Amino acid sequence: MTPDAPADDATRIAAATAYIDALVSHRAADVPLAPDAVRIEVGIKTGFSGAHIRRSLEGGPQFKVIGAVRDLRAEVTEPGVVDTRFLLDTVVLGTNPVIAEITERFYVDDAGLITRIEAKIRPRLGTLFDRLRRG
Repeated sequence: MTPDAPADDATRIAAATAYIDALVSHRAADVPLAPDAVRIEVGIKTGFSGAHIRRSLEGGPQFKVIGAVRDLRAEVTEPGVVDTRFLLDTVVLGTNPVIAEITERFYVDDAGLITRIEAKIRPRLGTLFDRLRRG
């Protein structure tokens, strides 16, 4: 991407996946967030600026339980929009109590910066409960 050319689909997908990678690594320095970026989670505003989202990724307790992301699919579905779907595994005391099915929509501007994240989360019981059911 040149300074005069708008971000292409690969750049937009890379921006979204950088955010998703930071969910697990808690290293958000390379996540391309616009200064006025917002995050909406199940209809509630949970990220109020790029700096706030970055701080949350790096140290927020809600992200510390994330152990892995898997089965990631990402595609540009309309101009400037990347839709992602993935499974998120939680880890608490070495167990996996919850697996969350995540659908996130990223709005990425022509400079390749994430301006808005909309997340839908569908939790289900994790492998910990499979083991408990089996005895």
